[in-house]
Parts: sequence; C-alpha cells; structure tokens
Amino acid sequence: MNITQGLKRLLIGRKLESSKLGETLLPKRIALPVFASDALSSVAYAPDEILITLSLAGAAGYAFSWKIGIAVACVMLVVVMSYRQTVHAYPSGGGDYEVATANLGPDAGLVVASALLVDYLLTVAVSVSSGVQNAEAMIPAIHGHEGLAAAGVIVVLTGLNLRGTRESGTFFAVPVYAFMMSVAAMVIWGLVRVFVLGDPLRAATAGLRVEGEPKYSSLVGLAMVALLARTFSSGCAALTGVEAISNGVPSFREPKSRNAAATLALLGGIAVSMLMGIIVLSRVIGVQMFDETGGGSRILDASGRPLASQTTVVGQLARAVFFDTFRPGFYIMIICTMVILFLAANTAFNGFPVLGSILAKDGFLPRQLHTRGDRLAYSNGIITLAVGAAVLVLVFNASVTALIQLYVVGVFISFTVSQTGMLRHWTRLLRSDLRAPKEQRRVWMRSRLINGVGLVMTGIVLIIILISKFTRGAYLALLAMVGLFALMKSIHRHYDKVHDELELSDSSDRALPSRVHAVVMVADLNKPTMRALQFAKATVPTFLEAVTVDVDPDATEKVLSAWQKEDVDVPLKVIASPYREITNPFIEHIRRIRSENPRDMVEVFIPEYVVGHWWERLLHNQTGVMIRARLHFMPGVLISTVPYQLSSSRYAERRWRREEPRSWREAGRPVGRSRD
Repeated sequence: MNITQGLKRLLIGRKLESSKLGETLLPKRIALPVFASDALSSVAYAPDEILITLSLAGAAGYAFSWKIGIAVACVMLVVVMSYRQTVHAYPSGGGDYEVATANLGPDAGLVVASALLVDYLLTVAVSVSSGVQNAEAMIPAIHGHEGLAAAGVIVVLTGLNLRGTRESGTFFAVPVYAFMMSVAAMVIWGLVRVFVLGDPLRAATAGLRVEGEPKYSSLVGLAMVALLARTFSSGCAALTGVEAISNGVPSFREPKSRNAAATLALLGGIAVSMLMGIIVLSRVIGVQMFDETGGGSRILDASGRPLASQTTVVGQLARAVFFDTFRPGFYIMIICTMVILFLAANTAFNGFPVLGSILAKDGFLPRQLHTRGDRLAYSNGIITLAVGAAVLVLVFNASVTALIQLYVVGVFISFTVSQTGMLRHWTRLLRSDLRAPKEQRRVWMRSRLINGVGLVMTGIVLIIILISKFTRGAYLALLAMVGLFALMKSIHRHYDKVHDELELSDSSDRALPSRVHAVVMVADLNKPTMRALQFAKATVPTFLEAVTVDVDPDATEKVLSAWQKEDVDVPLKVIASPYREITNPFIEHIRRIRSENPRDMVEVFIPEYVVGHWWERLLHNQTGVMIRARLHFMPGVLISTVPYQLSSSRYAERRWRREEPRSWREAGRPVGRSRD
C-alpha cells in the first residue's frame, strides 16, 4: 500500500461495500446531534445578537429581549410543525428542493436549492468562526490568525465526515448532549439560586452604563420599529438547520418519516427551551452586550471609559452561576459551547452533500456529486463544501460580525418557497381525491392549515430580514444565489445538449465504416512496437501501415535497417519533419487519411511503456500523450494504447493487488482447482 492510500485509510477508514449502506443508517439518538447541532448551537450566539442589537437603544432596550425571544420561539415551533408535514409527504430526502420542484416547477426548485447551498456554506463559516472566537478566550495566541484557525477546524471536520455519517454522528453525539445538559443545568441552577435560595446573582456587566444611538433612545417611532425588526431578524439565526432533517430523511432508520418527524419535534422543543432559558436568565441577572463593530452602542465602566471587549452571553451566565459555587461547571460550560459551535457545521456537512447529490442526479450539478465515496458518504459534496467554507473564513478572517450579515437570508427564502409548495400540495390532494376517507381528508386539511400558517410567518420574517439586512451584507448572499442559479441552469443545458447529441436518431448511427485504416506509431523497432503491430493485425483492418516521423536521420535510418532485417510484413512509412517535431506531422498524416474518405475509420495504435513509479511516468510516453490528446478531437479516429509492462510495473501490480478488497481477490480465484 503506497503512502497516499495508507494515509487515506488511516484518516477515513477502510472501504465499505454498497451492501453495508443499511448499517450506516441512524437511530434517533444519533440523528439528533447529527442533524440538529446547528439549530441547537444557535443558542450560543443568537442571544448575543439579540442583546447587541437592542443595546443600540440603551439599557432600556434590553427589556424587549424576552419578547423578541418569544417571537423567535413561535416562528421556530411553527417551522418545525411545518417541516413535520414535509418529511411525511416527501420522505425521499429532497426536502425543500423536491417540494418546490414538484409543486411550483423546476425554476422554483432551483431557487430553493441555490438558497440552501449558499446557506450551508455560511453555516459552516459562521459556526466555525464563532467557535474560534470563543476558543480565543482560552487560547490568546489565536488572535490575528482566526481565519487560519477556522480553516484548520474545517479540515478536521471534513476528515470526520468522510469517515461516514454514522461514525461522525457517534463522535458528535457526546459533545452535543453534553452541551444540552450543561445549558439546562446552568439555567435551572441559576434560576434556583435567584428565586429559591435568594442569591444576589449579577452578571459582570449588570452595573455598567450602556450608551445607545440617539435615534433609538426614545424607544418610539419608526426608528424603534426598525430596531426591533433588525433584532428579530438577527435572532432568527436560531432557525438555521431546521430544514436539514427534511433533506436527510434517507439517513434515518426505518420507519424513516416517523423517526425524522420525531427528531424534528425533539429539536424544536429542546432549542426553544434552551433559547428562552438563556434569554430569561440573562434578563434576571442583568447581562448586557454592546456592538464592538462601532454600530453606535457602547458600555462604560465605573470610571466612564468604554469597554474594549466583552464576554459572550453564555460566558457571562456561566461565570455568574458557577464560578463561585462550582468552578468546574464554568469550564465545562465554556468548553461545551466552544465545541458545539465547531460541531454545528456538521449539520451542513450532512445536508449539503445530500442536496448536491440530488441536484447532480437531476443534471443541475456535476455528476461526480451524485456518487458515494469509499465510506458510503457523498465525499465529493463534503469536499466541495469544505473548500467553499474555507475560502469564506479566510477571506473574512473568521469574523462572525461580517459573516452573520450574509446569514439567514437563504434559509428563509427556502422556508417560504417550500411552505408555498406544501400549501399547493395539500390543496391539490384535496381537490383531486374527493373519494378519500373523511379521516384522511381531515389530516390533509390540518396539514394545509399548518403549512399555511408557516407560509405567512416565514414570508413576514423573510421580508423583515431583507429590509433590515440588505445593505449590511445580505445583498452579497443574494448575488451568490443568483450566480449559483445561473450556473446550475447552464450545467443543465449542457447535459441536455450532450444528451441530444448522443441520442440515437436514424440508421446512419448503426452504419459500419466503409474501410478501416490502421496506423501503428513507431519510434523504434522493439518489443512494444512489435506487440502493437501484432495487435493491429489481430483487428483485421482493411489497410495497415506503420508510420515513423523523421526528426533524426540517423535514428530513422536505424529503424529502416532494423525493419528490413526483421522482415516485418507491414509497410513502414517515413514522414518528413523539417522542423524536428513529431506531433504535428503525425496528426496531419492522420487528417489526410480521414479527408480522402470521410466514411473510413482510422485506428491509431500507440505503444506505451507501463512503469511502476511516478517519476518514471515523467520520462516516458509524453509524445504519445500529446498525440492522443490531439486525436481525441478528430472524428472518425479510434485510438488504441498498447501497453507494455516494464519490470518496475510488477511492483505496482503487487501493490494494487494488496489494496483490492478481499472479496474481489477471492472472486478472481479459480474454482475447483487445488492450490497445489
């Protein structure tokens, strides 16, 4: 096994047969951390975004935090209920893309797909960047190198996901459940200390003075409405990742739809509880945040100087609740938060490749994205996502503040279009199947009502997001979606054009060539050349000739002498080359043969040395490679490479033989013979 293959096996594990696909399906306890880590992790930064935006109105703005939290929680619960209808109606894993395509047409499906693909990229970039910023509190050396650190985390996540969904899910389950338990323990213990034990818990920023922007200080008028809308749109980052379960239904164990719907319900209940718990506890102990980007708000310390940096909401809560009574709890909470933010990207690593595979199957993305890799994961999709996300974190230097403005737009576009499609789906069923049992029709009507409410809510949120975030960077995400939409349309047109060109049309496609003119390329009379001549004879062509290009008169004379001495019964033609090149004269000779009769077929035999080491490939066959590349564009020409194995190739053959799966080797073993 060579070094590359050995490293690959070490990183992603041994190959899995296609028959093992059922063993990679996920139970609900593993599916929850795999598909819900993004939505669950949002409670680590969604409260920050809510409080930071409200700080523009000064300290009085924080009074709206729990109201914004309730609004976000209501939208999340409605979206979760809506997607439960989707996974039952469309269990094949197409999710929003399939819903929109089936009910609204291919273009609507592509709009959804473009939005989701862009949002998956941003999910990885934002989650990893946020994790790096949290890690910076414990590892100050990261400062100034956030982009490189985030890219390194993406590489690690890519390797874990290439090992397969089940293995990566098992690895991620422990930190995800640890985060959920840590948040629950922090919220419950904090509220118990305040309301039961009477401890005067206060956050580190509780007694500091907050200065907001003057236009928001009165808390009235259109400016305040705009601020609340902007706050709400930032808080809606908590909904990202909900749609991933509808795309990942095929990864669940049977019954797939029921298990996916149950996982969605668990996700909604846990995420809403955690989000509201953190917001309420923050309000109780007086957590305050400000806009570090210079957005207009700031916090002044006791001496009247503005703070230069701040701790996240979770960090302030953990310190206030645990630091003086159970210090390990503080460190556990911070570490779990950091890890969950890294692992939140795993939702995109499961959603993006599945959606990419479906789009590739439909001809909107390169076919390579449709196939599974060695570990039955969509390896090409995983790598594509990793490269795109790494570019984003490097360009924006892992700045959450910069990336968050591009976020959320795509997912709410897909939410809104999908709910429209589901509304049309249930309406069509109710109109077309009038003889269905009353119980069934009541189920359809209830589902239509749920998706109708979901459409209204997600549509309103989308409008708010577009208005409040457009000039702050959302337009870049929209441009990316438009570009991706156009790219997928052009790929589909290309595949359609190729299909039309290749489709059988009339009897001329079955017509045999009138004559076959075989040409053997000769550089020297040796074993490879003789083998090529014998292979050419075995095809029984109409005409057969050997051709050598005269770039060195002495070498050409040597070939002619050897030809006569060996009495080769194939005519050898010498082509003059006044400029001492081989490729162009040989190509021109083949072109002349073709032009004499377009119905003739020309078969070119090129001897090739087969070597065992990469560096040997640089020393041989270069002229043959160039000629093959040129002849591929010439119609009516068939190229046959005749391999001749040199001694070093035996080493390579033994190496590849060792790397074959055992079942393949056994399949090639003779049956009914003794090994003796």
